Amino acid sequence: MATIKLTINNQPRTLDIDPDMPLLWAIRDVVGLTGTKFGCGIAQCGACTVHLDGQPTRSCSIPVSAVAGQKITTIEGIAKNADHPVQKAWIQHQVPQCGYCQSGQIMSAVALLKQNPKPTDADIDTAMQGNICRCGTYQRIRAAIHTASAEMTATTPKMPKSNPKLGKR
Repeated sequence: MATIKLTINNQPRTLDIDPDMPLLWAIRDVVGLTGTKFGCGIAQCGACTVHLDGQPTRSCSIPVSAVAGQKITTIEGIAKNADHPVQKAWIQHQVPQCGYCQSGQIMSAVALLKQNPKPTDADIDTAMQGNICRCGTYQRIRAAIHTASAEMTATTPKMPKSNPKLGKR
């Protein structure tokens, strides 16, 4: 056992756990945040996706000791009331069927839109390719990402255009 200090959803945590425990199990079983799902255990399906310092990462295959000091965000941490634009778009487009992969899908979509606020279909396909949806709702996922993108870019404050005449007299 070791003492591991983590920051999960902006909350400092000190855990006395096996340093080789996968981050997924520390999040789910020790901390009690069960939104992140176990899918395959070999980082291939994306159900366990969380953000490490803002980057989507598969939590099932990374030891908890490797993430000490990094900012970890789970599905529970992206919005207080499940009102992130991606979550709202997911509901609007009725993306989930069984819903099992959805927390990982949403985490990947949030990371994509943070890096690329106006992705093309090709950008979305590339960013989401590591997330498997057994129900095949990929078209709805893509549509929801475009809807979230539109909402996020519409609400982002715009910098005023420079006016070359200002300051000249």
